[in-house]
Amino acid sequence: MNMLEQIFGSRTRTKLLKLFLTNPRQAFYIRELTRVIDTQINSVRRELTNLEDCGLIVTVTEEEAKKTKEQDDPARTSRMLFGGKEPIEDVVEDKSDKQIKKYYRADSDFVLFKELKSLFDKSPLIVERDLSRVIHQMGTIEYALLSGFFVGVTDSPIDILLIGQVDKALWETTLKRVENELERELKYTSMTIEEFKLRKSVTDRFLFTVLEGPKKVLINKLNGI
Repeated sequence: MNMLEQIFGSRTRTKLLKLFLTNPRQAFYIRELTRVIDTQINSVRRELTNLEDCGLIVTVTEEEAKKTKEQDDPARTSRMLFGGKEPIEDVVEDKSDKQIKKYYRADSDFVLFKELKSLFDKSPLIVERDLSRVIHQMGTIEYALLSGFFVGVTDSPIDILLIGQVDKALWETTLKRVENELERELKYTSMTIEEFKLRKSVTDRFLFTVLEGPKKVLINKLNGI
């Protein structure tokens, strides 16, 4: 169970809050929500009722929902938050579904809206700080960077690059914890100094795409990189 789940006591509730609070203008249909957060529809329905009862989310018309979807990109939102699951188009399976069709969005007038949004906005930064601390503790990493998810680039070939001697046991434990916290798989590559020099000498396309793209450098003990 990650930090936010410990606070809110429910994995489904945490996922819904994360989606609504980090995208307060977007409205989502229930079947879209089940796809985006990859959760059973009964659990989603139950938590939506709880959140609506406490006033944190509200229902909106289909017309209002479509306006926000034209302005925003829910597919990108889904990829960034939940590691690749994209919303699907609304599907009406029977007449009863059509009659009770609802769209939900966060209520920015909710009394604790700003405080809760701030908590979810800061969560990735806390995870990033933890990741950086562990990488520095390895002591044998000559270069480390964060890309992809950490800089908001969905088509990056990598999220983490490590150059040097990696403590595999420590790294695997850390990566698993970070992925659980972020609720997504992270793409990473590690290489020795020798491998890095070889790939750099032959102008390796993957390496240069990462090094020249958007990134956050955590460690740089190499000259001329």
